[in-house]
Amino acid sequence: MNVPENLKYTATHEWIADHGDGTVTVGITAVATEQLGELVYVELPRPGAKFKQGDACAVVESTKAASDVYASLSGEVIATNAALADAPAPVNAAPYTDGWLFKLRLSDPQELAALLDAAAYRAAAGVA
Repeated sequence: MNVPENLKYTATHEWIADHGDGTVTVGITAVATEQLGELVYVELPRPGAKFKQGDACAVVESTKAASDVYASLSGEVIATNAALADAPAPVNAAPYTDGWLFKLRLSDPQELAALLDAAAYRAAAGVA
């Protein structure tokens, strides 16, 4: 199972790429896409929306189920991957690159310290 070492993770299967400038990119992990199956719909937050860590902020829907995506960190949405609205396949095919969901400007960068590293995420998710 692909779990890149350079990212941070949550127990709810979101990945976070820290850009080092107070912004992050967020997506769902390969583990999540495998559990969900082929995505048929993605509902993203609108730019400017503000979320607290743990808030439901997006929805991914597959042929199996719909699932909330949670704000892994507190902040304001500064960009979304609008291409996913018409074609969500990149979330399954390339979850860590073309399948990113949204970008946040962090309101509390210290929250990054509580996220899981790749080894802790693999252990929490039960993947080798």
